[in-house]
Amino acid sequence: MEQLDHMESNLKRAKHGDLKVSIHRMEIERIRYVLSSYLRCRLAKIEKFFPHILEKEKSRAEGEPSILSPEEFAFAKEYMANTETYLKNMALKHMPPNLQKVDLLRLVPKPNLDAFVFLRVQERQENILVEPETDEQREYVIDLEEGSQHLIRYKTIAPLVASGAVQLI
Repeated sequence: MEQLDHMESNLKRAKHGDLKVSIHRMEIERIRYVLSSYLRCRLAKIEKFFPHILEKEKSRAEGEPSILSPEEFAFAKEYMANTETYLKNMALKHMPPNLQKVDLLRLVPKPNLDAFVFLRVQERQENILVEPETDEQREYVIDLEEGSQHLIRYKTIAPLVASGAVQLI
């Protein structure tokens, strides 16, 4: 977003009426659209899995990088507080006292870590253990070459995503 602001300030200094300026403006708008689409998807995932995301944030080790930006973390906390308040005001206060507690962590669906994801390898990785789809197949080990792209189950490469060795596409 900072880069977009910088690009726009550069365009303001350029000559008006130049064909390059209008092409650059179209490119900036395209980038802005892709960025806002990405951010909408990210917020939708936070809304869908908020208890699990906040639980993961609580349990992360000291010094371990967060998977959320500070703004996303604040959004997730506020979304959880608003959800709990809404449930209490609309339904739970009308229930018997023994049913007035709700465990959102248990009720909200968990992210599917068995889903397959596309990835691009940033750093060469050796001896990655790939689990089979069925019990009949045996496990096998693969090497990931830098720059290669793969379709692999997320839970297999989750630590590599966290370390930055692979990047989701």
